[in-house]
Amino acid sequence: MNPDIPSLAERIKQLIADRHLQPGSRLPAERQLARTLGVSRSSLREAKRTLVAEGVLVSRGGGGTWLCDEQQYWSQRRIVQPLKMLVSADPDYGCDILEARQAIEATTAWLAAQRATPADKEKLQSCFEMLDQQESISEEMAAQADVRFHLAIAEAAHNLVLLQTMRGFFDLLSSSVAHSRQKMYSAPTIFSRLTGQHAELLSAILAGDAERARAAATHHLSFVHTTLRGLQEDEARQQRSIRQSHE
Repeated sequence: MNPDIPSLAERIKQLIADRHLQPGSRLPAERQLARTLGVSRSSLREAKRTLVAEGVLVSRGGGGTWLCDEQQYWSQRRIVQPLKMLVSADPDYGCDILEARQAIEATTAWLAAQRATPADKEKLQSCFEMLDQQESISEEMAAQADVRFHLAIAEAAHNLVLLQTMRGFFDLLSSSVAHSRQKMYSAPTIFSRLTGQHAELLSAILAGDAERARAAATHHLSFVHTTLRGLQEDEARQQRSIRQSHE
């Protein structure tokens, strides 16, 4: 059985700290690191992808995995921390996150459809298959699978600025997805529509249809935004009714 990926990611962070690895330094070779941690290489790759998405590690094609340098990490924190404070103070800012996602992900989907390599497409398919198993995995793992699918699209766009922006938003994106899923995926009709939207987005990218991919990403996030707004309004009405019944 594969280890819990979030726990394995934390073990990698602890190994980095224990060995006093410095920002910009290279991680041990995959085979050696898997042996040290006592896990399979496939599990190790999945945990490293999680840390890449968080901005802790950076993967260089054919050149191993490296610790993110301080300047890059600090740049991400300067972007994300003020936004995290805003969302904590007022959850309604979560809708602003969805609007930002819509603007960014429409572009990354458009680019991914044109630039995705065979390896990118294989990863996208794998991420989608994990997402498609969400009924049989924990809610936390399902939310992470959702995030990884969208980040894999950004990676396939091969635009470093857009990718780094998406990675910088990782914590906010995780919160946004978890919040969205908690509210929406309990409704079977909404669940099936979201699953279909993910499938359409994947299909467009694999087919190399840039305009269709952009439209699919825009439609998906617009649907999420509109649906969440409706659920929030229903919840607010229910709360008002409860307060009025106690007056």
